Amino acid sequence: MSHTEAPRRTGLMSLEDALAQLLGAAQPLAGQESVATLEADGRVLAQDIRSGLDVPGFDNSSMDGYAVNSAEVAAAIAAGQALAVSQRIPAGHFGLVLQPGSVARIFTGAPLPAGADAVVMQEEAEPQADGSVRFQQAPAVGQFIRRRGEDMRQGDTVLPAGTRLGPAELGLAASLGLAALPVRPRVRVALFSTGDELVMPGEVAPEDMAPGAIYNSNRYFLSVLLRRLGCEVSDLGIVPDRREATLEALRAAAEAHDLIVTSGGVSVGEEDHVKPAVQQLGGLDLWQIAIKPGKPFAHGWIARSGQADPSDQTGDPGDAAGRCHFVGLPGNPVSSFVTFLLLVRPLLLRLQGISAGQGVQAQPGADGLPPGLALPAHFDWPRADRRREFLRARRNAAGGLDLFPNQSSGVLTSVAWCDGLVDLPAGRTVARGDSVNFISLAALLG
Repeated sequence: MSHTEAPRRTGLMSLEDALAQLLGAAQPLAGQESVATLEADGRVLAQDIRSGLDVPGFDNSSMDGYAVNSAEVAAAIAAGQALAVSQRIPAGHFGLVLQPGSVARIFTGAPLPAGADAVVMQEEAEPQADGSVRFQQAPAVGQFIRRRGEDMRQGDTVLPAGTRLGPAELGLAASLGLAALPVRPRVRVALFSTGDELVMPGEVAPEDMAPGAIYNSNRYFLSVLLRRLGCEVSDLGIVPDRREATLEALRAAAEAHDLIVTSGGVSVGEEDHVKPAVQQLGGLDLWQIAIKPGKPFAHGWIARSGQADPSDQTGDPGDAAGRCHFVGLPGNPVSSFVTFLLLVRPLLLRLQGISAGQGVQAQPGADGLPPGLALPAHFDWPRADRRREFLRARRNAAGGLDLFPNQSSGVLTSVAWCDGLVDLPAGRTVARGDSVNFISLAALLG
């Protein structure tokens, strides 16, 4: 069986506290723009959308069949009689008042004629040679009728501000006749990497790599993650490990972006220039967070030219006029990937103004994570850690979870292999069969 040891005092910040501080410094971006409904997928509503009409706008048939008066059908069945078909009503056309002793041929979506109180589907009717129709069973009043306003009433708020728009929401907006929607601006993110050891794929063949050189994988997955979350991304490439180059890259990026994201370079080494550069241009907090992978994390702000005093460390970062958020992620690829999901993703959702309970942020916990699933572990994890761990795992055919064998923060194959993370509290071990909390990557990447 699993057990949880009392975590030792570490001096590390909990994920909940880190997120609270991060989100406490963020407010939704100001402003809005009008975007064509067909182009608004993934955007976030800036205003409530209210229905300007009842939907549907009239009582209509939900089936191809016959519009009838249920009492007359019951009487005809009792007398062994057929009923005449007095009219034909296709969708888009209004029929006449239903004549006594008759029925109307009607099609899906067509308005119900006055005098009818039910629809009999065509499969349950028996057309006769003379054009009349017989029924074997009287319908219930209201059968197969979609009533006016049963979906939406005029004046109803159908899409609240803060909703992230997807296919269903856009279809709903179109059903209200809205060709354009008011949305919040996209979060503008500048992305760059630091390190003279980094090489871009395609620039140097593997056999020609210099000693100590590595391909820049972080740039690729971070760019995709940001775009999936609806950001407008400027890829600024690799910044050389020189103080002036780092200062110039940060200064230029802050002028036209809401957030700067870097991976690597926020440490205390002589070649780590990002930390002193951000401090010179604004303010920086370096956090050691009690999670594994991904302990080192940096958050701060950079002043735009002529807008804020970098020496003023008391203001709110990022959202104050003339300031740009800064986030520094760990350099190890798995640490960078996981830390992005745990901390940068909630920050971006806040900047976009996505409401709690909407879209990809549906019912997050205090730690900003979407709800997990309690699934059985088909593995042993005997090594309790003092930090909260996020283990790469995937579901198997037996309904349990398999664990990737190498959980090192440098093993990017673990992220490509897994379909979710096991959220393991600090100090806990796992024995095969124990129930663990599993958070799917689909919920984190949506």
